[in-house]
Amino acid sequence: MFDVTLDAWYAWIGLSLAGVTLVGAAAGLPTAAPPDAGAIAATIDRVAAAEYAATGEHPLGADEIRLGTRRIGVRSDSGTAHATLAFGVVTPVPVGDSPLRSVLHGTPPEQVFGSPEAFRQAVVDARADAQEAPWRVVDRTLIVRRTTWEGVDVVLVDA
Repeated sequence: MFDVTLDAWYAWIGLSLAGVTLVGAAAGLPTAAPPDAGAIAATIDRVAAAEYAATGEHPLGADEIRLGTRRIGVRSDSGTAHATLAFGVVTPVPVGDSPLRSVLHGTPPEQVFGSPEAFRQAVVDARADAQEAPWRVVDRTLIVRRTTWEGVDVVLVDA
């Protein structure tokens, strides 16, 4: 009645391997949800849709961000998320020392650029560079600013 059948040790080894596999798979799953790209896109869209000059900030719970003219992506150890901007084209501020960075942080464009055409050209160049947008390391919040100068209406974004 209590005799061990000959194939019982095969079942024991099979169950042990299945358990180890299950624990290994569970350990490899992320412990948190990916960053919320939709909330970031909503912040950008709110500033972009403003009728007048506006500024907005959004804290980033991501390690890296990819800023495009119509789409953003954020990623962390938990995963990657993307969102499309509903309002339209934005201008990601180039990495490094750019005059657009000064405008993003509140300096009026007329104090940074010599003419509206120079401002327009800087915006066009920044948008062209954003076509091959690399992943950027994030160490602060996302900043969005909508500004206008003599017919040049732009939404600047940086993180």
